Parts: sequence; structure tokens; C-alpha cells
Amino acid sequence: MPSYLLPEQPIGSVDEYFATDIGGLGLKRAAELGPDATIAEVLRSGLRGRGGGGFPTGRKWQTVRDQGGTHRYVVANGAEGEPGTFKDRALMRANPYQVVEGVIIAAFAVDAREAFICLKASFEPELEAVTRAVTELQQAGVCRDCEITIVRGPDEYLYGEEKAMLEVVEGKAPLPGLFPPYEHGLFATAPQTGWQAMENEPGHVGRHESNPTLVNNVETLSNVPHILARGADWFRSMGTEQSPGNVVCTVVGDVVAPDVGEVELGTPLGDVISAVGSGLGAARTVKAVFSGVANPVVPGRSLDVPLSYEGLQSVGSGMGAAGFIVYDDTACMVEVARQFSRFLWVESCGQCPPCKLGSGEITARLDRVEAGTANTDDLAEIAGWLDKVTDGNRCYLAVEERLVVGSILGAFAGEVVEHVESGGCPRRRPLPFPKLVDLRDGRATYDETVYRKQPDWTYADPG
Repeated sequence: MPSYLLPEQPIGSVDEYFATDIGGLGLKRAAELGPDATIAEVLRSGLRGRGGGGFPTGRKWQTVRDQGGTHRYVVANGAEGEPGTFKDRALMRANPYQVVEGVIIAAFAVDAREAFICLKASFEPELEAVTRAVTELQQAGVCRDCEITIVRGPDEYLYGEEKAMLEVVEGKAPLPGLFPPYEHGLFATAPQTGWQAMENEPGHVGRHESNPTLVNNVETLSNVPHILARGADWFRSMGTEQSPGNVVCTVVGDVVAPDVGEVELGTPLGDVISAVGSGLGAARTVKAVFSGVANPVVPGRSLDVPLSYEGLQSVGSGMGAAGFIVYDDTACMVEVARQFSRFLWVESCGQCPPCKLGSGEITARLDRVEAGTANTDDLAEIAGWLDKVTDGNRCYLAVEERLVVGSILGAFAGEVVEHVESGGCPRRRPLPFPKLVDLRDGRATYDETVYRKQPDWTYADPG
């Protein structure tokens, strides 16, 4: 499989980066084309956002550039917190220079006054790598005209949500706002809820303006220098018509060697699990695959589905951030549903009561199902809350609760009935929750603190 995002050996200096066949050439080409033609080239490439939504990148850039307002900003989202996903951290460790060059090109294209690269404070190797890349590129004269600030954010799942990320950049808690960043961006003084007496920010004249802000995932931005240097046709020579290029995948769970790998879009999902995760153990078969906790289950019978946006949509799921959690035939799917629901309940911010209350009620009843103390009323309550958990939602978290938990209970309804009728779990075995702290040498290190985190975002005493 062709590889361009993940080098065989990490790029450790700007000189090493410039010695590659890509270093600095994307920005040089963008400067030759100008902002409008740069955006047109990205749009023509068909690049889609790699953070989960799959939105056309060039169209997103054009929307931000066309919005009214005096100031624009660019934000690189590297706050990777999706369970089962490690690809952004792998990219920043392997080649932080392409990430930073992508940020600079995006800032040039949308005429941003400043850019921010957002990571979690706990991502120490990645913070060191990105800081080194920004510093060295500045010293080399590559990004003197683009001010870049590295933001160290909290561990909360919602920090990775683009509206909440802007709140963190502004020094606030990761609570999603009402409007998308292209409508209400960084440091905007225009009110989102009710009327507030606030002075216009410096440089604004007349009415309040909302500073359209471009938020792109780290992997999305890593593709940009390659596209500009080599051309849209080169990028479209890989992948599928609707999903061109390569994607960086994570494969964890019940596989021989969890890992991160770059694959061409359109590759069958089963081949990805074999190539990146080294397949399953002897005599084991795939029961279910999840792309993080953001999309419905892909049952084991659908492993021939192409890894593409349209392919996974065709089986009722989605690609998400291409972080795949694999469960074999010995896994209890009720326990999987319970773990996913608890994670989303705990990470819900509480601004939308149906989300926090509903995910909590669903989790409590799944606890009973797994423990063998549930009855038909508990199942009815779960169904009722899945129907209304998304009422008034500001972000996608409540939708994840509905889609993921609902899909598990629908696809594995027989296991739910088994639990209720037999008074307990017939497949009880430890299933670690796949929130990754590290992933290297075929070994996944999972975050054990998820079991102590409480719905108010504090942690219970480990004792």
C-alpha cells in the first residue's frame, strides 16, 4: 500500500524534513497559486476531514474565507480522545513538520491572523514534537508571517469537539457553544445566548462580528502539504471517487498486535484489521467492530465492506476517525454497550439535560442487565431514553449514545434477552475500555482512570 503520511522513520529535525520530497514545497506552491487557487486545489483533491465528520476540506476553507468579519483564525484539532484512536498522536510523533506546514497553508488560504494547535496537556511526546517543529520552522523562516500558539488542554472528551475546543483556547471549560466555528469563532464578542453588553474587540468597527474560525483535524492538515506539492490528481489516484487518498487507522481490542497504520481508502475492513492489527488469535472470529464510540456497530459478517465514507455508510455505520475497536466471538456485547454508555454519560457536560440524564439512566439500566437484575421495565426505559436523549443537543455526544448503544442492543438483541432470562452474563470476561494512553510495539496501554472518573468530571479515590 502506498504510504506518504507515516514515514518509515520519524522526522526528527527541520533539515530532515526539507530533505524529503515534500518538506516546504506545499507552502511554496500555495504562495505561487494564491489563496483562492490554493483552496480550489484542495477542493479539487476531494480531501475530506479525517476527524470524524468527513466534510469536504476545501469547501470548509471556502466557507470560512467567504464569511464576513474582520478577523479569522485557524485551529488544528489534535486533542485526540476518541476511544480506540491513536492516529493523530502517531502522526505528530512521526512527522510534526507536515502538520505545522498544513496549518501555515490553511492560515494563508483563509487569511487568518493567528493559528492554534490544540493538544491535551497529557500528550507530552506530541507536545515536544510539535513545539520543536514550530520553533524550527520559524527559525528557518517558513512561518514568520503566521503566529502559532500551542494550546495544552484538559483530558475531557469534549475538548475534541470543535465548539468546545474554541472555549478552551479562550481559557474556559470545554463546554460546546451553540454555533459552529465558521459562524461564531474565536474571541467573538457577538452574543450567542441573550444580549450582553460588550465592547467590540480592537479592529472591529460598527456591529459585532464573529471571527469565522477554521477547525481542522491534525490528519486533515497533514495531507495538505502533499496535495499542494504533488497536485490534486496525484491525491485522487489513490482511494475511491468519493473517498480519495490514504487514511491513518488504529486497530485495537481483540487483535494480536494493536497498532497504527496507513492504508488506502477503499481497502476492505477485514484486510485493514489483518494488516494493521495482525488479525485475531487462533480459532477466534470477529463479532463486532466499532469506529470509536461515534458510529453504529459493524457486525462481523460485514468485514468485506470497503474502508471509505460511502462504504461504511452502506452498512449503516461510519468511518469516524478510523479508530477501530475489534471484539471477538467471546465478548459480551451487553458489557460493551454498558461501557460505551457509561463513558458518554460521564463525559457529557450537562448543558443539555436530556443528554446527561438520559445517558445516565441508560447506563444504570445496562448495569442491571449485565448484573442479571433487570426486567422488561428496564428495557422499556432504555428504549424510551434512547428516543429522547438527543433533545436539544448542542453537540454530537448524545447522538453517539443513541446510535452506538441502540445499534448494539438491536444487533445483539438475543444477548440482551439471555441476560434478563438467565439472571446474569453468560460471557463474563474482562473487557478493557479502549481509551488509549499509548500504543507502540504491538502493545496498547489503556487509561485506567476512566473507571474512576465521575459524572461531575472529578475522580473517585483509587483506594
